[in-house]
Amino acid sequence: MSDKDNNTEKIELIARKVMDYARDSILVNMRFLDVALSALKAEQRRGLSGFASDGEKLYYDPVFLLKSYQEEPAFAVRMYLHILFHLIFYHSFRYDKLDKELWKLSADMAVEAAILELEMPGLGLRSDEEKERKLRGIRQEIGALNAEKLYRYFKNFGISAKERGELSLLFFMDSHVYWEPREELAITPQQWKKLSERVQADLKSFSRGKTKSESIEKNLAQAVKDRVRYSDLLSRFTVMNEDMQINDDEFDYIYYTYGLKTYGNMPLVEPLEYRDSRKIRDFVIAIDTSASCRGSLVQAFLQKTYAILSGSDTFFKKMNVHIIQCDHEVQRDTKITGADDLDYFLKNEKLTGFGSTDFRPVFAHVEELLNKGEFENLKGLVYFTDGYGVYPQKMPPYDVMFVFLDNGDEGPDVPPWAVKVLLDYEELEE
Repeated sequence: MSDKDNNTEKIELIARKVMDYARDSILVNMRFLDVALSALKAEQRRGLSGFASDGEKLYYDPVFLLKSYQEEPAFAVRMYLHILFHLIFYHSFRYDKLDKELWKLSADMAVEAAILELEMPGLGLRSDEEKERKLRGIRQEIGALNAEKLYRYFKNFGISAKERGELSLLFFMDSHVYWEPREELAITPQQWKKLSERVQADLKSFSRGKTKSESIEKNLAQAVKDRVRYSDLLSRFTVMNEDMQINDDEFDYIYYTYGLKTYGNMPLVEPLEYRDSRKIRDFVIAIDTSASCRGSLVQAFLQKTYAILSGSDTFFKKMNVHIIQCDHEVQRDTKITGADDLDYFLKNEKLTGFGSTDFRPVFAHVEELLNKGEFENLKGLVYFTDGYGVYPQKMPPYDVMFVFLDNGDEGPDVPPWAVKVLLDYEELEE
């Protein structure tokens, strides 16, 4: 064996020992990560620019590792933990749905914020003071940090190319080259979600009185949160009824074509002109037009709802939809009886209100409409709001859905009889 081969083998051996040490150090100090650590295997990959993970393995270049370890002994532990947090916080599995560069920055900042909050010995890097200074200002604006809240913060308030570059350089730790979606995964997103749930459960018992973990808890809560699409939830407002249309499911084409062939354009059977369908007939859309709800968001929500409801087989041809604008009182009630009315409303209606928020007037108004016989079979009401208002005490005789924008937290509380929906900005913008 040549001296070069011996040197290469020695470097690889030392690098493996450094990674084993990093892994053991995390395990000793953070036992709640044991299951997640066991799912991530370290593997050397020469020529890789730094570190990266595909969800199954943590890849590292042994030469780069040893150089970084020589400069800062805490680097290996910090890198291992950084990548592990990316996975249990579910960062790589949302990559294809967002502005990729901004999401990578937000994810790196969220992970580093969680690590810095731990204040655990053996994790410090020279750049930490500058990182903490940058994070402190944002934390004062939006509270506990997770990737979703950071991403939305940058989206809402904007970030210059120069600032993005500076922050990306400061918080960069690992390559995200394997974050692109792939058809075959040894460990699926669903499996990592289960691992995140296990970490979340173990963290509660581990962190009690021992270590700060607010950012970790917020990130895990966001990672394991069930995401149900708004379009799917609207189906709960459908009713079964006969709809005038050709029923292909119960039509026998054999007898039909036989009659045409034998008796000359005289079918033996005619197609049924109705079928049982689950669609929306009576429906209420309430819009919070208080000062805290921006008009652009309300318009985007209406466009989204319209896109769903105007899709195939969603509404009966004859509909009865009331769009109610309300802040601390009902400002306007617009009745929609067909797709043309809805289209006209979206193009021409001006939002009114912008006072304080009180949800009770909408429910009182709908109760009046019910007493007047305005609705034949009202299945539900969807209320788009920021959630900060007065809720009614009484449970109404129809389903209620409060829709909030997902700002990376759990959203406002709603009464026990209502359904809370956190609508992704990305779903709203589709």
